[in-house]
Amino acid sequence: MTRATAVVTALAAALALTACSSKAKSDNDSDNGGGDAKGVKTGDGISGRTITLGVLTDMTGVYATLGKSVTQAQQLYVKQVNAAGGICGYRLKLQVRDHGYDPQKAVAAYTELEPDVLGYAQFIGSPFVAAVKDRVDGQDKGLVLPQAWSANLLGSPYVRVIGSTYDIETINAIDFLMKEKGLKKGDKLGHVYFEGDYGENALKGSRHMAEKSGLSVVEQKIKPTDNDMTAQVAALKKAGADAVVISAGPRQAASLVGVAAATKLDVPIIGNNSAFAPQLLGTQAGPALTKNYYVASPTLPIGAATPAAKKLVADYREAHPKDALDNGVVAGWTAASVFGEALKKACAAKDLTREGVDKALLTIDAYDAGFGARQNFTDPKAPSSKESAILKPDKSATGGMTVAREPGASSAAEAYTPGG
Repeated sequence: MTRATAVVTALAAALALTACSSKAKSDNDSDNGGGDAKGVKTGDGISGRTITLGVLTDMTGVYATLGKSVTQAQQLYVKQVNAAGGICGYRLKLQVRDHGYDPQKAVAAYTELEPDVLGYAQFIGSPFVAAVKDRVDGQDKGLVLPQAWSANLLGSPYVRVIGSTYDIETINAIDFLMKEKGLKKGDKLGHVYFEGDYGENALKGSRHMAEKSGLSVVEQKIKPTDNDMTAQVAALKKAGADAVVISAGPRQAASLVGVAAATKLDVPIIGNNSAFAPQLLGTQAGPALTKNYYVASPTLPIGAATPAAKKLVADYREAHPKDALDNGVVAGWTAASVFGEALKKACAAKDLTREGVDKALLTIDAYDAGFGARQNFTDPKAPSSKESAILKPDKSATGGMTVAREPGASSAAEAYTPGG
């Protein structure tokens, strides 16, 4: 049993002990099985004229920068929706909990919020979402839109990945390296990855492309608490890596790229979507990041030239003038707006219960939040998209990223079954 598996197993056992108490209110809760004056059926998470959504985020751990941006973007969405009259006559409210990327805190926060929310507009951490997935599917049935892209989360009508999963994203990233950065058959591909759902799912993408394209993979597994990549770079250099994928956090990516430059490992490096923060461009690693680093992303960056991006930039800057813009803003806004679309469709079907919102999401087949990728939620076994944009750090760009390749799905990604 891997450490990641042991963590998830332990968390699942803890959940089993708390599930009964959290649902004990179900039979007697006045909000369950009710309705409103318009004949719209309501249930958990709706009280009076308010719909409450949960936010399980990381404000103090390894993804603190991402968590802050995602959460503030979702708060902005809620503020604007409420100012425009709400959805179905209801105002939206977010209940935010910071788990600090700690598994016990994440599960405890889920258990605390579950009786009082309709669903979750954010849940950071693939292992933590995986730990509650059985409970979500079996009894809670509240829609969860995770800020996590592990293929292990697929298959549920309630836990819905927005964008390509890590394995598909990695396939698209390696396709970019091979078509545009000189990686070729017979070369060695380094892959530095977090232990657990995120990194190990991304590694499947590298192994798949290695088998299909005649590459060999040099694997380097790390923990979220490992911030110095000196040993990993030394191992990759000794192995003769011709390119590197990193499936970790921004700190690990900055260390990897910086150490690689200092030790003259002059190869292209590409990260998964959460392996960058624009604040890194102001550090010593900044010059190396702008030279050799790329990021695969489910969407165009916050600085894209689309009308939606320009409006979001202006609105976010007005709301948070002292905070940096990054792709967490896009991710948070997209997830909140997807949840909002599901609520609108559920209202039209006169069913704002958890089950009604889940069913409504299943009818959305081409949603575009304005960032270059259409999302299809009709098949719970598939991610909503197989597309990835390839972005490049650029200190002069809004949000610190420019587009190196427009969103698209490689032929290898199109032919691949997620989690395969």
